[in-house]
Amino acid sequence: MYRYFFKRIFDILGALILIILTAPVMAWAYFAIKKHLGTPVIFTQARPGKNAKIFKIYKFRSMSDARDENGNLLSDEVRLGEFGKRIRALSIDELPQLFNVLKGDMSFIGPRPLLVEYLPLYSKEQSRRHNVRPGITGLAQVNGRNAISWKQKFEFDTYYADNLSLNLDIKIAFLTIKKVIKKDGINKDGMVTTEKFSGNN
Repeated sequence: MYRYFFKRIFDILGALILIILTAPVMAWAYFAIKKHLGTPVIFTQARPGKNAKIFKIYKFRSMSDARDENGNLLSDEVRLGEFGKRIRALSIDELPQLFNVLKGDMSFIGPRPLLVEYLPLYSKEQSRRHNVRPGITGLAQVNGRNAISWKQKFEFDTYYADNLSLNLDIKIAFLTIKKVIKKDGINKDGMVTTEKFSGNN
């Protein structure tokens, strides 16, 4: 019953409440990002959701469009900069995803929605991560986030999809709050983001 009904009710009510409560923070972030990084302020990208249905994810922009003399984008680390790092460390960049939750594209808790280009690379077992709505946070995020391997992430994702429950969601929610406060596991050592998934071979 929780998986098929109450989880969605909790998502809708929670998203509405948090959108209202975080409106001042989102307003500040909008103008601060516009000042430091320019427009567009909201970053959008196609991601696969439940049953691999494609939706458009919303995030606050955290990288500049800085380019070299040949017009090529500079490295992620250079484009992220100190301002972008602070935005990510506080998870402010994730706040617009509350609207994805409200729309039903996402849940508060579930496997993170990854890139569309990864879809043909998953094994049959890994594809089970799409049996549930993707989440703003999830079991992989509270067990290492970008600091663990793809294999470990997918093991956490499929475990969650197979064992979704109210108790598990409560546990992940509390661990997420702890991780955000500690700013733990945001980046892999020496990297501002994790490397791309290139398949299982």
